[in-house]
Amino acid sequence: MWGWGHAYGPGFGFGGLAAMFMMFVFWALVIGGIVLAIRYLSGQNRNVLTQVSATHSALDILKERYARGEIDKEEYETKKKDLMS
Repeated sequence: MWGWGHAYGPGFGFGGLAAMFMMFVFWALVIGGIVLAIRYLSGQNRNVLTQVSATHSALDILKERYARGEIDKEEYETKKKDLMS
């Protein structure tokens, strides 16, 4: 076979296994990077939305408590200032 028959033997040899391992590592890093980028970008939007909705929700609850008469005007104004800062 003029010296080429050895490369097409029953196994890949160490070079073939090392190449397969490096290809696996490469694709794992690429896919992991994409997943982390998506999580990072979606996490930024989620934090902004959570902060806005949490502040809005706290103010709504405070307004409801004041409307029900659970707290007086002075306590309402004090808590409102605390929430706004």
